[in-house]
Amino acid sequence: MFSGIVEEIGHVVSLNRGGGDNALSVRCTTVLAGTRIGDSISVNGVCLTVTDLRNGLFVANLQPVTLSLSNLGALGSGDPVNLERSVEVGGRLGGHYVQGHVDGVGRIAARHGQGKALLVRISAPDDVMRYVVERGFIAVDGASLTVMEVQSHSFVVSLVYHTQQNITLADLRIGAPVNLEVDVIAKYVERLVGRASSEINMDLIRRSGFA
Repeated sequence: MFSGIVEEIGHVVSLNRGGGDNALSVRCTTVLAGTRIGDSISVNGVCLTVTDLRNGLFVANLQPVTLSLSNLGALGSGDPVNLERSVEVGGRLGGHYVQGHVDGVGRIAARHGQGKALLVRISAPDDVMRYVVERGFIAVDGASLTVMEVQSHSFVVSLVYHTQQNITLADLRIGAPVNLEVDVIAKYVERLVGRASSEINMDLIRRSGFA
């Protein structure tokens, strides 16, 4: 489990594909502290397991499904990535509950300044947009952000100056892909409401003598 508060921006050393083993190596500093092989690190919002630790970098193996469902497959040497270690039990949760399970890939649609803030519009698939609400949370490349505006196929987030300096989103070009993870609470609510509606309907049917 993560909080969506990016700890540092690391840089890809390599993404080696071969023999069914997709090994991603990332150079970093902060997230290496206390990290052991087998621990989880969020890379652009994707929960990955550390398989090797070397001087100044970690290695994680990517499953084919991870490459197909996220933007990690497009990474190359030198590319910046948002990094966060998993939340410690009893630690502060500065953002929101982020699982590191990508729901879909969106794209940067527009961006413009508003004082010192930066507004970024992101287009997203319908199966992601159904869970996006104004003033709600969404993780963009692993960063916990508040939704400022919602349209039918896109939403807007606002980055204060500090956030611009500490995540990759502020530097992404128009059209760049971003990993999106909606607030998991919305999914649970949808499932529970759907189940309750189904049970109510079945009860009415039985009482009406049709079941």
